[in-house]
Amino acid sequence: MILHPAIIALLVASILIAALVLYAFWYGVKILRSWDLRSGSSLQLELERRTYLISTVLAYVFGFQIASLFLLIYTADSLSTLFTGAMCAAGTFNVNAYGYPLLVLKLINFLLAGLWLIVNYADNQAYDYPLIRKKYALLLLLGPFIVLETFLQARYFLGMRPDVITSCCGSLFSVNSSGVAADLASLPAVPLQYAFTAIMAAAIALGVAVAVTGRGGYALFVAAGMAFIIGIASLISFISPAVYELPTHHCPFCVLQKEYGYIGYLFYAALLGGAVTGMGAGGLNPFRSVPSLVVIIPSLQRKLAFISILFHIFTSLLTLAAVFRSNLRW
Repeated sequence: MILHPAIIALLVASILIAALVLYAFWYGVKILRSWDLRSGSSLQLELERRTYLISTVLAYVFGFQIASLFLLIYTADSLSTLFTGAMCAAGTFNVNAYGYPLLVLKLINFLLAGLWLIVNYADNQAYDYPLIRKKYALLLLLGPFIVLETFLQARYFLGMRPDVITSCCGSLFSVNSSGVAADLASLPAVPLQYAFTAIMAAAIALGVAVAVTGRGGYALFVAAGMAFIIGIASLISFISPAVYELPTHHCPFCVLQKEYGYIGYLFYAALLGGAVTGMGAGGLNPFRSVPSLVVIIPSLQRKLAFISILFHIFTSLLTLAAVFRSNLRW
C-alpha cells in the first residue's frame, strides 16, 4: 500500500460509509416488514424514531459518496507519477485488476445515491412518509453495491505496488488494442457526433416538456440515462481528441489535467448531474397520484427537470467549444 493522505481518507471514509449503510440496511429490512403508520405499537414508534435518524445520516453519507467519485479520480491522477508507464489516471487504475471495476462501480453508486437522495427528499416533504418503503427498498439494492465498492477500493489501494509497470493511456485507449476502452476509442466519430447531438436535444426537449407541462417523465428518465452513456462514449471517441488536437489520443483522463484547463471535471460533473436530475425527475413519475404528494411531486419534478436542462445545455456547450476551437477535423 502507498501511504498517501487521499488514499487513507478514501479508505477510512468508505469503511464508515459501509458501516452506516449496513446499519441502515438492517433497519430497512425491519421497516419493509413491519412499518405501519396507523399502529401505535412500541415497534412502530421505534421505527419512526430510527427512520428520522437514518434518513438524516444517509443524506450526509450519500452526499460524501457522490463527492468521493471525484476524489478517487483526482487521487488516481495525482498518483500517476509513482508508476512506471502511467501518464494519468488511466495508468493508475490499471496497476491492478481492481482499479477499473472500482471506477465503474463508483459511477453506478453515484447515480443510485443521487436517486436515493431525491426519493428521500420527496418522502420527507409529505406528512405520512408515503415513500418510506420505496426508499428503503432502493437502499437494499444500493447497500450491497456500497459494501462491494468498499471491498474493491481496499483491494485496489492495498494492492498498489510502486514497482509495478503499468500501461499508459495511449495503449489502453488505442484503436489497435483490445478491450472495452479500445472498442470505445474505435467508435466512428461522425456518427457518434450525430448521436450525441440527437440525445442531448432530446434530453433538453423532454426536460422542457416536464418543466412546463409535467408530462414526459418516463421518457426523460430514459433520455437522461442514454445521454450519460452516449456522453461518455463521445468523450472517448471524439471530444478528447478534439481537446488534445491529436486524432490518436482518446484518453478520458488527461482532460482532467491542468494543461487542458481541468475541462474534464466540468464535463463529468455536467454529465452526471444531468443524469441524476433527469432520471430523478422521471423516477418520481409513479408517485404523482399519491394523495400526500399530488402537489409536492409535480413541483419537485419541474425543478429537477429545469436543473437537468441546465446540465445538458452546459454539456452541449462544452462539447461545442472543444470541437469548434480545435484544429482537428473529421
